[in-house]
Amino acid sequence: MYNENLIPNNGILQKQDNTVNAGLMLSDKLKAVRKKVLPYVMIAPSMILFAVFMIYPIIYMIYLSFYKWNLLSVKEFIGFKNYISMANNPEFYQVLITTFKFMAGTVSGSIIIALLLALYLKSNSKINRILQSVIFAPYIVSLVSVAFIFMWMMDSDLGLFNFILGIFHLPKVRWLDDPGVAIYSLVLVNIWKGVGYYTIIFISALQSIPAYLYEAAKLDKAGKIKTFFRITLPMISPTLFFVTLTGIIAGLKVFETINIMTGGANSTNTLVYNIYEYGFSFYKIGYASALGVVLMAVIGILTLLYFKVLSKKVYYR
Repeated sequence: MYNENLIPNNGILQKQDNTVNAGLMLSDKLKAVRKKVLPYVMIAPSMILFAVFMIYPIIYMIYLSFYKWNLLSVKEFIGFKNYISMANNPEFYQVLITTFKFMAGTVSGSIIIALLLALYLKSNSKINRILQSVIFAPYIVSLVSVAFIFMWMMDSDLGLFNFILGIFHLPKVRWLDDPGVAIYSLVLVNIWKGVGYYTIIFISALQSIPAYLYEAAKLDKAGKIKTFFRITLPMISPTLFFVTLTGIIAGLKVFETINIMTGGANSTNTLVYNIYEYGFSFYKIGYASALGVVLMAVIGILTLLYFKVLSKKVYYR
């Protein structure tokens, strides 16, 4: 007997299929959107912090450089007068020269000494591991403590360095009082503080060089100097590139050593310390901000030039 209730309703089934398909399509779209949006959601907190503590201060510093302000009075817009005053100020050029002198001495001295130490300590022996720890120790010591210790050792009358010179009947050196010597004394302090960090990085790079390259050099009877310049130096060039760049930036931003040991006296005033002086001693916020913009531009230009000139000479395995 024919029963209509037992026959499937194609229209209802079709509607059900369409509903299921629509639900699946919506689910796929939501998954695709979530997949695209999720990375941005994950990095949003750090990007917000970066914007608040990095981007906004830079923009506000540029804004203040066009104003005359002493933190108490109303801001007065003066256009480029701060930059014109800076360009006409002989002190600015002296400070700039001192900053570059400090940076060049610190970077070159630290890298050369660190590379020599790394070549000596690269073998993974027990004594070398102990020496690596000893060399790295100054890097983790507070710079304030280091500065005070060196201030005592470099004292013109009672310092350890002049005491040692006296043992050998050599004339005393006014380490921090002589304008011709003071900046190099500060360079020495920074080299001693940071050379251990660079040494450990270079040791890591040297230990990652494949041993078969040195074996091939021995078979070709290449000398140590030729092996260094043909194998070692190219293989650690990415590390050397990174260390030099970060050293340049750190050297241009030096502040603590100058502030504690000399207070910017005796031709040791650097750009960052000059910013601090004009901002928090003379309360010339606009001029200090203009100096900050110049420092930012100098670091940016040097970084771009460094990448432009040397990035093609870096060997990436």
